[in-house]
Amino acid sequence: MSLKIVENFDASFTLTSESQKTLFKLLKNPEFIKQISQQLSNKEASIEFTELLFQPVPYSSQTPKGMPAEFEKYYDSDEHIIINIPPNFMFKAKIFKPSRLCGIYHLIN
Repeated sequence: MSLKIVENFDASFTLTSESQKTLFKLLKNPEFIKQISQQLSNKEASIEFTELLFQPVPYSSQTPKGMPAEFEKYYDSDEHIIINIPPNFMFKAKIFKPSRLCGIYHLIN
């Protein structure tokens, strides 16, 4: 079995306004935000959804963190966290392509 190296991966996607509205409502839900906050090392910090989404991409020399290059600055940031959007949120928002999305939250101290 050989590995297939992906050099170019199109990570662009478009959400319908209804899907985006539903997804953002779920991601801003106080109970969900509380659930994420409980996982943080700084329990005192609160978070807010930045409304930034991206599709994970295959690891490559151009995308060593598995995300589009323009989002890598959030990966190393102490002020942001990146989450995988739960599959049930994707289903409720009727988002089937892409099959996976990540969201970025901003830490507020």
